[in-house]
Amino acid sequence: MFIRRTQTRSSATGERYFTYRLVRAERIQNKVRQVTLVNLGRHFAVDQTLWPALCQRIEALTTGQSYLLEPDLPMAASAEAERIAAQLLARTSAASSLSVASSSTKQGEHTDVQAVDVNSLELVRPRSVGVEQMGLWAMQQIGLIDLLIELGVSGPLRAGIVGSIIGRMASPGSEAATHRWLGSQSALGELLDVDYERMPLMTLYRASDALMKHQAVIERVLYDRVHDLFGLETTVTLYDLTNTYFEGVAAANPKAKHGRSKEKRHDCPLVTLGLVLDGSGFVRRSETFAGNAAEGQTLAHMLGNLGAPAGALVVMDAGIATDANLFWLREQGYRYLVVSRERARQFELEAAIPIETATGSALHIQRVEDSDHQEVRLYCYSEQRAQKEQSIHQRFCERFEASLKSIADGLSKPRTEKRIDKLNERIGRLKERSRGISQHYVIELIADETGKQAIALRWSKQPQPNSRLTHPGVYCLRTNETSWDSERLWRTYIMLTDLEAVFRSLKSELGLRPVYHHKEHRVDGHLFITVLAYQLVQIIRRQLQTRGIKARWRSLRDTLSVQQRVTASFRCADGRTLHVRKATRPEPELAAIYQALSLDPLPGGVIKTYV
Repeated sequence: MFIRRTQTRSSATGERYFTYRLVRAERIQNKVRQVTLVNLGRHFAVDQTLWPALCQRIEALTTGQSYLLEPDLPMAASAEAERIAAQLLARTSAASSLSVASSSTKQGEHTDVQAVDVNSLELVRPRSVGVEQMGLWAMQQIGLIDLLIELGVSGPLRAGIVGSIIGRMASPGSEAATHRWLGSQSALGELLDVDYERMPLMTLYRASDALMKHQAVIERVLYDRVHDLFGLETTVTLYDLTNTYFEGVAAANPKAKHGRSKEKRHDCPLVTLGLVLDGSGFVRRSETFAGNAAEGQTLAHMLGNLGAPAGALVVMDAGIATDANLFWLREQGYRYLVVSRERARQFELEAAIPIETATGSALHIQRVEDSDHQEVRLYCYSEQRAQKEQSIHQRFCERFEASLKSIADGLSKPRTEKRIDKLNERIGRLKERSRGISQHYVIELIADETGKQAIALRWSKQPQPNSRLTHPGVYCLRTNETSWDSERLWRTYIMLTDLEAVFRSLKSELGLRPVYHHKEHRVDGHLFITVLAYQLVQIIRRQLQTRGIKARWRSLRDTLSVQQRVTASFRCADGRTLHVRKATRPEPELAAIYQALSLDPLPGGVIKTYV
């Protein structure tokens, strides 16, 4: 076999260009013909001086023969030889051109006994297949690929979209990392009949752009299909914001702003992601905002065109529950259940009712009716939360008092600062860093006769009434849903903690952070791909939960990632080489998952090729 450079013309534009083909000379009816085995395309990048060695390597891989002097190829050329050889073995047309008898069989269909040289066994091209099959199954459940076809997305971009989303589920990272994973580690291309090894990286970027073009339609249609699939109720709506950070300054992105980083990356610019979810944890709408966006100013924009049913209950935390937002919700006919922004804490144990949480711990709820505002306030006391807050407060108090003692001790030492104005500045900076603990202390500097030098520093701890020191473990919920009992309201609010779990999954399990893009639309696309991957993960987890398999995605992914597709090559007794490509047998835990979802335990089937 050899590589031939051929000039051809584009039928669409008339443009002339060169293409490259792997061909083989065969005698057909007393004539020698050049038969094309593989079209290598116009962007074949292997240097011409390496073509003979490349062909020799391909021949060795397909026939199982070894040479006395193995061809010396660079790593990139060796990888290309592996790819072309796998393509030859996988194509029935190529196999027939090589006088190969190929067949695909299902496990247990019939027995095929061959005499082979066991010592010639080689296992090549391992590729992961477990997460890939599961991701495609989840896409089929909601018809994502069919939706992309309806939206007019081209075949290459559809392949890029599917690869990007499943790559985010299996191996979270940047688009460049996903491109490497698709080409060198994943068998997704085999399941879709797509050659990801030759797909340009730019295709994944353009796939992201195509998703953003149809974001509103995709979110609406997919949620409607998820709603029908699981019979979800839309009476509860959860809303919250999170942010993630950029690698680099991202100066060209207007959304890249410094703000309060929830990952403590205050040194990096941020971008904010807002999510609207239903009570089951499925995303109804997502949008990105500037990294310094005020939480309270995003609610009306996100819920304005949501189409939630009349009287839907909106659950959100204190950062978004401003008086203006609550007024807007009432005007729009929404009910709300929020964490109150009031700072004063109050609680009367005698007026509270006890309930038991999901973890078995005790919680006490005091219900207070507010007839003036037609609201209910729930003052909740948790013993576990009280212990945690007391521990935190004690640590802050000890740190604050130690700093005060350091200042006081310095007043009795030579060459230390004693000027009252400078000491007041130092105490002011100390209060600024005290996390609010300083309000519970009375501090006094004792001056000398001149009134300019301090001779002593005194302080006393005097906790403010109705504060976190006097009422640890207390928080207040506020709602205009007055017909529900206290326990039902509290358990509905706890759904908001599930939203925090969603954000943790997006960041730690699905690669939301960090963001490497600098262009605004590419950043939006990166975050939207992560949201779509989360939707598929939720479908998988919910279906498995109904069948008694309860696990986080990280654990499920670890179980799925063990299964690989590999090619086993043998030399047969008749001199031919047998190549068998199939998936490894699933481990018992993985087999249980496949059985629960009625999935093929050997994704991709079995392909046998004789050369």
